[in-house]
Amino acid sequence: RDFNERCAQCSEVNWGLTDGGRYYCRSCHNVTERTREVVNTDFMTNSRVQTISKGSRKQEKDGIGCEWYVCEGFQLVLKKQAEALEALGVCPQMKDEVLYNFWRCYLQKSKQAYCNRPAGETVKALSVCESSTDVDSEPERPNFLHLLSLSESEGDLQTDCSLASSMSKVSESTSIYSGSVDGSLYLMKNRKEKLRMTMPMTLSFCYMALLWLREPITLSELLRFVVEGHIPYLNVFQHFPEKMKLCGLDLKIFCVESWPVYEEVYNKMLELAAFLDLPRFPDITDSCFLHPDMLCIKYLMEANLPDELHNWTCRVVKKIGIGEVDFLTLVPGNKSTRKVKYDILAAAVIVVVLKLLFLLDDHYEWSLSDFAEERNKNNKEVCLFYSGALYFEFKKWYKVVKHSLDVEQKKLDEERAKYLWRCEKPLFYSVKNKSKVLKRRQMVVNLQNQFGKLSGSVRRAEKPNPSSFQLSWSEENTDGSCFHGHSLKGILQEKCGLLTAMNPDYWLCTVKLCNEKLCGHLAHYREVDFPQSYHFVLRLFSFLLRIQPSYIHDEVCMIEHKLFNKKLYKKLKYNTVLRK
Repeated sequence: RDFNERCAQCSEVNWGLTDGGRYYCRSCHNVTERTREVVNTDFMTNSRVQTISKGSRKQEKDGIGCEWYVCEGFQLVLKKQAEALEALGVCPQMKDEVLYNFWRCYLQKSKQAYCNRPAGETVKALSVCESSTDVDSEPERPNFLHLLSLSESEGDLQTDCSLASSMSKVSESTSIYSGSVDGSLYLMKNRKEKLRMTMPMTLSFCYMALLWLREPITLSELLRFVVEGHIPYLNVFQHFPEKMKLCGLDLKIFCVESWPVYEEVYNKMLELAAFLDLPRFPDITDSCFLHPDMLCIKYLMEANLPDELHNWTCRVVKKIGIGEVDFLTLVPGNKSTRKVKYDILAAAVIVVVLKLLFLLDDHYEWSLSDFAEERNKNNKEVCLFYSGALYFEFKKWYKVVKHSLDVEQKKLDEERAKYLWRCEKPLFYSVKNKSKVLKRRQMVVNLQNQFGKLSGSVRRAEKPNPSSFQLSWSEENTDGSCFHGHSLKGILQEKCGLLTAMNPDYWLCTVKLCNEKLCGHLAHYREVDFPQSYHFVLRLFSFLLRIQPSYIHDEVCMIEHKLFNKKLYKKLKYNTVLRK
């Protein structure tokens, strides 16, 4: 009550006292250097005694650092990622309210904080295990228990003096193998618990918060910003404070040497939402960026396709009902509804529309292109200053987009091949080997600089500014490489007051869908089994979304079965009668 200053980290005035007498914030667990001044009247009147204690977070004399816990490391990672997203334009509410509440709820439900310490864990922590617990069967290492547990009624740290003393006795032995207090125990539990925190799950937390706020960032964009270095993920531990020493088993937890995978991040987000017992997410309406009609505009522009195709994508979305609020809105824990991947769904809608209009069978689209090319040539010959919309030529679009796609794909492959997974900050698995690692690292840096000067290699360019578009097309170009304003008149006909495709045929990717729960896909995709035009369109959108073409193919099959459900049902019923 006597300490009324605001917390430097969260600006709250909600203080508690640790066992060492220091003030800590009950909202964000930030521990200050201030200690409580106690007035003691046992000695003499008008005299004050100030108690100063090191507390549980003691600073080691040998430079090992202070005691810290794995959940604190992940909390720091989430903070850095939220700050990066805020710098990209996300509202500050994501970090201060939404993500903070999600993380707090997760710590409470996983019994890492905001709860009483479960019975029996004190005994487990006090009994130092003699056997090896390391996943690599290295020498003997004791197990430890985290001390980060809060009681919401009192707000004081529920620490046990005997437990804290036992920690201090064996801290030296564990620091050789782990900079954190609970690194070895964390890895041991990680095998048994599915929702034990991992680095990919930090991105699941971020996407869950973005989805809750209906921010205009899809999961594919989030992962692309991670790969481009705009959001801390790879080597994020370099941003840890100097007092949080990272070594040994901590590297297996925080060191990432692979790109984040779309499916893994998405599935963990669904599991997290169900685990946290979150209510129905805010509705995805037609005015939200994540609605298929809105996303189709973005992907049509990026794929350099005519603007008139958007009318057809809207008709398909309305026809099969995938634009309804109940279909698009996430309801955690509801297994009866199919979870929506908004970016993949929008790309699949565009692919289906291209199949409806151009068939994409390696024959029909080329004949339409020859017809459109002839009409454009005749229009220019009749009027030299012809200003009308050009007919869309699929062949010309294919050549222009394929050239840009090949260039960007090659550039992406080269960047990934040249990526240095080792961070600038040296890592060591043992304090004893620290000096050797530092010397070796300095030697490597010196050799790289010398060879760089001899070979005349150019330094790596700075990362470009983040952008929602990977491929940009300008209508001001005079070379005709932009197809946004081109017309679809050559492939449409008016029937009963509506524009319909001249092509009456359509081929299905698959007649019967697979069980997604059993094999993981609704349909199997092999490039040799499908036309090259269809494969090229899938390849284009798989590059834009940075996912495998098979995932877009699955959504295409799902949309086709919704679109032609009655015809498919009659066909399957007819085949069944013939067999009988």
